[in-house]
This record gives sequence, structure tokens and C-alpha cells, in this order.
Amino acid sequence: MAQSLIQENRAQFGVFFVLIGILILFTIGSPQTFLSPRIYLSFMSTVPFTAIMALSLTLVVICGEMDLSFPSIMGFSGFVFAHMFHLTGSVSVALLITLLVGLGAGLTNGLLIAKLHLPSLVTTIGTQFFWAGLTQVLSGGMGKTLVPTKESPLYHIFVGRIAGGFPVQAIWAVIVAVLLWLLLNRHRVGAHIYFTGDNPHSARVMGINVDRIKIIVFTLMGLFSALAGVMASLEVVYFWPTLGQGYMLKTIAAVFLGGTPVEGGVGTIFGTFIGAIIIGILEAGIIAMGMTGFWTQLIYGLIIVISIAMHSMIRKRA
Repeated sequence: MAQSLIQENRAQFGVFFVLIGILILFTIGSPQTFLSPRIYLSFMSTVPFTAIMALSLTLVVICGEMDLSFPSIMGFSGFVFAHMFHLTGSVSVALLITLLVGLGAGLTNGLLIAKLHLPSLVTTIGTQFFWAGLTQVLSGGMGKTLVPTKESPLYHIFVGRIAGGFPVQAIWAVIVAVLLWLLLNRHRVGAHIYFTGDNPHSARVMGINVDRIKIIVFTLMGLFSALAGVMASLEVVYFWPTLGQGYMLKTIAAVFLGGTPVEGGVGTIFGTFIGAIIIGILEAGIIAMGMTGFWTQLIYGLIIVISIAMHSMIRKRA
């Protein structure tokens, strides 16, 4: 049974051992930083935003599609949240409206791709520019303070600190991971996502509503992008018009590093979760070891290429 478990999950074990190896390397290179609990609390306060979007993007990629609009949806959602909070004075109302906006943005992507049969890559590039431009137009390039939200219970529920400084958003990332894992592995929608990504024509023959599955995954992508936008804004108690910029490369890298190939039909939530952690600690580890931040994107690129090659070889052997 143990050998069978390893054979079936060798890709997930592989990315986990990559994480352990990177932590050992960084600990040897900078023991003062990586033997301190502060650095891990810092990771748990920043990595969840990337992880939440990477986990939802995993469903899209398994489905055989791609979404490049999520950073802009994240930024626009941050604006909507800040604007509605200043307009209504209610964090809960602002949160509800923002999540509905995120659902709408994701649903729009899904309808354009599933019903009009537009290529997802090109379509979401277009919607990325649309939401980013709309954010700049409506905000006028100006930020908004969210300091008064610290008096709301919802602030502490989403980005508060418990047990001596443990970031609550890390718990949210785990909750999202568990929910999406259950969807993929314990619900027929998850099976339909895998079938759709593997072969959409065969999936239709089997009676699967492929269009509906694609709409679902893009709608969830929009929802979780909005959630990440709200949480990131609350964490710094300020909305920046540039919110979302810089997340695309890290999020996509986490998905590919976690073993979800761009062809679709294969992928795991656990792999993406570990991939997000690896991507999250790389920049801090590179700088802590005395290297300049210019190395970060170079190493991101190497990791993406190496991980794709590694997972490809594992699948061929399997």
C-alpha cells in the first residue's frame, strides 16, 4: 500500500521534497533569518493571497483553460471594497458587494469562453486590460485609506492576529485549499473538471455539460480573486490602484510548480498549495542569502521550466 501511495502521488511528494530542500538551503545560507519564527509569521501573512488565487487557478488549468485576468479582478475588487466602505460605512456590505462583483467578473469570463467559444488566453488578456483600466479610471489613480475597518470584527476575522501574532489569513488559505480539494476529489463537479480538461469531446459524449463546468471554474476564479483583493487591502489597511500587479507570475508559477500542466486534465490542490509556499519564500530567501532582488525573476523562470520538465518525466514514467 505504501509503495502504491508513493507511485500515485509521486508528483506531490516531489514538490514537497523541493520545499524541504529549499528551506534547508536557505537555512544553511542564512541561519539567523530562517531559524527565526518571525520570518515564517511574515510568510503566513503574505503567501495566502497568492495561494488563494493559485488554488482557484488550478481548477481553471485542470479544465484545460487559462485565466490571466485575475490580478486585475483582484485590483478592481480592492477598489470596489474601499469605495463601498467609504460610501456605506459598513465593512460587511462592502464585502458582500465586492464578492458579487468578483463573481460577476469571473462569470463574464466564463460566458465569453464557454458560450462564444473564444480562446481563454486571449479573452482574459482582454478582460485583464479592461478591469485594470476601469480601476484606474474610477479611482483616478488615487488610493483610499481603510484604517477605520480595524474597528470591525470582519477585519480581525480576515486578517487579524491570534495566539501571539499568528496571521488569520493563513487559516483562510488552508480553508480554501480544503474546500477546493473536496470539490475536486469528493464531488462529481471535480470529476467533470478533470474529464473536461482531459478531453472535452469525450466529456460531452459522456453527458457532461462542458460549458457549465467552464463557467463554474471561471466564476470561482473571479470570486477568490475578489476575496484575495479584499484581504490584501485589509492587511495594509489601504487600497492602492496598483493592487494585483506582481501577482500574475507568482500565481502561475505556483500552479505549474505544483504539478498542474498547461494541457489540462491533471493537477492537485496539495501540489499548488506547496508550490505557493515555495514561490512565497523564494524572494526572502534570495535576499537573505545576500543576493540582489534582480535574481528573483530569473529563479522563478528556472523553477517553472525545471518543474514542468520534472512533472513531465514523472507522468511519462507513470
